[in-house]
Amino acid sequence: MSDPVITKWDVPVLKPLQKSGKSPRKTHDVSHEEKRLPRNPSQWRPSFHVTAPTGWMNDPCGLGYDPATGLYHLCFQWNPHGNDWGNISWGHATSPDLVSWTTSTVPMLTPSAEYDCLGVFTGCLQATDVSGNSGALTIIYTSVKHLPIHHTLPYTVGSESLSLAVSQDGGETWARQGRNPILTSPPSHLNVTGWRDPFITTWAEGPLSKHSPSTLYGFISGGIAKKTPTVFVYTVQATDLGNWDFIGPLIDVGLNLRPSRWSGDYGVNWEVTNLITLCNDTGTSRDFIIMGAEGCAPLDSSNQDEAQEARQKRESRGQLWMSIKSNGEKKSTSTDSTLASYAFSGIFDHGCYYAANSFYDPQTSQHIVYGWITEEDLSDSLRHRQGFSGLISLPRVVGLMTLKNVKKARTSQLGSITSIDAVPDAFGTGTFTIHTMKISPDSRLTQLRQSARESHLAGVALSTSPSQSAIPLRTFKWEIDAEFSISKSCARVCIKIPHTSDGQNCTTLCWDPRSETFEIHRPVIMDAEVNHGYEVAPHTLFTFLNERGEVVEETLRVHAFFDSSVLEVFVNDRTVISTRIYHPADHSFGPLFFAESDAGADNEQPAAVLVRASIWDGLGV
Repeated sequence: MSDPVITKWDVPVLKPLQKSGKSPRKTHDVSHEEKRLPRNPSQWRPSFHVTAPTGWMNDPCGLGYDPATGLYHLCFQWNPHGNDWGNISWGHATSPDLVSWTTSTVPMLTPSAEYDCLGVFTGCLQATDVSGNSGALTIIYTSVKHLPIHHTLPYTVGSESLSLAVSQDGGETWARQGRNPILTSPPSHLNVTGWRDPFITTWAEGPLSKHSPSTLYGFISGGIAKKTPTVFVYTVQATDLGNWDFIGPLIDVGLNLRPSRWSGDYGVNWEVTNLITLCNDTGTSRDFIIMGAEGCAPLDSSNQDEAQEARQKRESRGQLWMSIKSNGEKKSTSTDSTLASYAFSGIFDHGCYYAANSFYDPQTSQHIVYGWITEEDLSDSLRHRQGFSGLISLPRVVGLMTLKNVKKARTSQLGSITSIDAVPDAFGTGTFTIHTMKISPDSRLTQLRQSARESHLAGVALSTSPSQSAIPLRTFKWEIDAEFSISKSCARVCIKIPHTSDGQNCTTLCWDPRSETFEIHRPVIMDAEVNHGYEVAPHTLFTFLNERGEVVEETLRVHAFFDSSVLEVFVNDRTVISTRIYHPADHSFGPLFFAESDAGADNEQPAAVLVRASIWDGLGV
């Protein structure tokens, strides 16, 4: 059957993915409309994401809630003097609700002491003073006095140390402590690849928690040279946050562990590792670590064409998670034995997102995660022209997703999906209870919709002729929340956002059921050095046995936020992709919804049904 003729919007003809999951060819032709650089690249600066006042930013740090003032704190690595990495200081923003932020125009800490003269690197915040008393704020940070530091270089002992600063006025001013640095170097008997990014937490299953449930554990990220990435675990005195005692490495997974495409490559050195215990509504819990992995193996590019995966042109790193099992009570004083073992693992974000950091929110009883969305897809010259570099993601809530009575996945065998824990159910039903990490946008983000134009679609049978929302997009600040029922004959279901009136220059979000792959294809700017590669993530749908004994498949749910140039996409709250859309236009069109059937499929059955879609155009604070 030939493709239908569409007078205004041309739907891209998408080449089928191979069963092996190899990359497709180009998904759309070059637009006939103007696709040169915008006159002012500063139009790419987002408005409801946190950015630095000017210049370079990277890791979020110092996250937390201060009950004394009712404010949330979000700090970030910042170069206040330029748009390249260097002079790393801490920027500071506060918010009453994680939506509306006030960002200080001056850094809260700069590299000015002898022990941190080359950088105030990433750390954490505790809503107590150094003696464990409420009413003050303490930050624990990596103080740097030697550069360069990189996992590929021999480690210089003393280059990184651990230091404290305290605020007695709600974060307005900060004072370094006279005892700094509180730790001067890694454990002396270990040859490390890195040792930084402190994080403090409790751990119910930790090695000392059985006899002391309130034990505080300090995590410092890094790796053991030629052996494994890991976390160096300490006990921290709650009554003295400057007292840290090393008890051992967290885990040994070897170098470049890559369980499958569902889990990613765990590299050779970890950064900004957080431990979080997540529970479901029945009381089941799992311990997770979230980490940035450095030194990932390069992707195989032997069969790539010009439409390459975006990751091929980025740093060899990943933002990952891992479920771990405690090795139990520590019975010896040895600091060589590991404290936990690998259970299962996944990818926290499949795009240009790194250095995720978290805190427990006492206001909502949830764990909130922020990450750094990078600017590495732009050339240096273009990045300098736009006047800023990097931003902080929207807040994400993480939880333990539990799916009951699961029969199978769309294509893969359950046992091959290494990002889930599939526990067989009793009574010979052939079903499983599946656990994995749930990653959702914080519900407070609905405040952004207050002044937005809203439209809805429901019950639309999709084919290659696109269905458009009643109110087309006019801005580059929008949210789409859509749900699809996918037929067995569906080859691909897509949301298309045109950036030009002919529909050729566009952003397209697609799921391919056969290869269980979700992709984001991005627009092209012809005269700029921009990474236009497509984003890719493995994603499947699960089939359940319902209460009536019927076998039903879950729907595909796609929830996307766009803010000037940053796109964050949540798929079924377990697959997330963050990317940058460097468009040459000054407004969007669409969105358009369409689907394709397999060749030879029964044309009377739609490839997919748009169960519902809500679109908010003009998001803002």
